[in-house]
Amino acid sequence: MDLIQALAIIGGLGLLFGGLLAVAAQRFAVEEDPRVETICDLLPNANCGACGWPGCISFAENVVCGEAPVDGCIPAGKETINSICELLGLESVASEERRVAVVYCIGTPDVAPDRFEYHGVKDCNAAQKMSGGFKACQYGCLGLDTCVEVCPFEAIHPGSQGIPIVDEEKCTGCGICVKACPRDIIQIEKADRGGKYVPCNSKDRGKTTRQVCEVGCIGDKACVKACPQDAIVVEENLAYIDSDKCDDCGECVKVCKRGIIRDVGKVYVS
Repeated sequence: MDLIQALAIIGGLGLLFGGLLAVAAQRFAVEEDPRVETICDLLPNANCGACGWPGCISFAENVVCGEAPVDGCIPAGKETINSICELLGLESVASEERRVAVVYCIGTPDVAPDRFEYHGVKDCNAAQKMSGGFKACQYGCLGLDTCVEVCPFEAIHPGSQGIPIVDEEKCTGCGICVKACPRDIIQIEKADRGGKYVPCNSKDRGKTTRQVCEVGCIGDKACVKACPQDAIVVEENLAYIDSDKCDDCGECVKVCKRGIIRDVGKVYVS
């Protein structure tokens, strides 16, 4: 067999296998539901993963096949969810309630000192793994902006004094920052909440808190006794205010020895 014959045979086999692959591709092709692309276009396309799926296209595919809830995309918002429901011929399941991230710490370095100098990677999780973090208060914000870096909507900004600031207008309440914080300082709250709140996350006893932070809650229950609406409880040495019960009377503020009960929605550390 000479070279020309060999090349001819190889070429013929290539054409044969190519044709077989083309036929197989057409025969076994899976037709994509056009609604998947439409839903994906409606979504924020931040691919944040808050829905539990690896990306917006994956979420859209699973919504169409019924594996993912229609309102599973937290950042989508009411209008988008309504549009998806309309596209799928479903009744609206959109919630009227918008939620945002809230930082429960105002322990800046001048009132909540460090116990050693940290020179490692600028990442809160990395710092937390080094002897439990450099901050004297084991519940205080480490201020290395990990939450800022992971926010897909640029809704969190680094504060000049180390405490991150949430832009509630941009925040979608996706919860990515909550998962990224190793000290559970960030919580998701109702955007229209009102009244007062305690911007602290410390579960330490009062004596310990006094030693490590000047603006930490000591859980002495003076605010509980003063509240006429029974809106305050102290659990694990930390006061919590129920925004649904709070009428913003300010009686708790008057008796708080540490002056840390604040108005909801205001930025106290810039």
